[in-house]
Amino acid sequence: MTSPVGRRDAYDVLTAPVIIFVGHFGSGKSEIALNLAFDFRARGHEVSIVDLDVVKPYFRCRLAHAELAEKGIHLVAPEGDRFYADLPIIVPEVRGALSRSDDGNARVIVDAGGDDLGARAFGAMSDLVDRARTELLFVVNTRRPFAEDQAGLSTMLREVETAARMSVTGLVANTHLMEETTPEIVLGGLEAARTLSAATGIPVRFCAALRRLVGSLDRVDCPLLPIDRHVLPPDKRPRRGPLGRPMGI
Repeated sequence: MTSPVGRRDAYDVLTAPVIIFVGHFGSGKSEIALNLAFDFRARGHEVSIVDLDVVKPYFRCRLAHAELAEKGIHLVAPEGDRFYADLPIIVPEVRGALSRSDDGNARVIVDAGGDDLGARAFGAMSDLVDRARTELLFVVNTRRPFAEDQAGLSTMLREVETAARMSVTGLVANTHLMEETTPEIVLGGLEAARTLSAATGIPVRFCAALRRLVGSLDRVDCPLLPIDRHVLPPDKRPRRGPLGRPMGI
């Protein structure tokens, strides 16, 4: 499926059945992972999303568990009284999800958490991954600490590769300032990702931007991923009733 103006979107370039997101703390990996999961599902794929984020308890994919369940997306994360656990206690479930990726219609999306600490949780089980069928995507957000310049980005990229025990295969441009993001901020971040690409030889796979900004980026020569926010701060999350449905809406 292509965009109305003929430009490829993120889904056209993400053909590997397993997609893993790494990057700086707070770079936006979880939102990207969730948006891809919902859109792959809308396109008819069987989707599993693996939450290995051991770094930030308030911005994890597992916090969208009710919404994922409603769409028929399989969430791999600690359950019950271990829901907020930071231990890698889900190895059998991860192995099962990855085995399902052998089905040509299946997609497995992994949120590995921030910095090299988050990538280390994945690295401990990287032997489960068929590298020939996997994308390891490094998310570039130059508005995060220690990611403002090329030196910081390059250092974190190499540290993440070492911790994940895999080489990064693609870059994702995701520079933003939440609701204060402008098209100029997105374009500046894309330019930084392209500079990193030129220095490392790692291609930019796509650029992510809030959906309201996509119309202002029609001339961008890069696949785009429109982003809807699913992981909200605790004070902005809708209350949910016993069946997981939002209350008061």
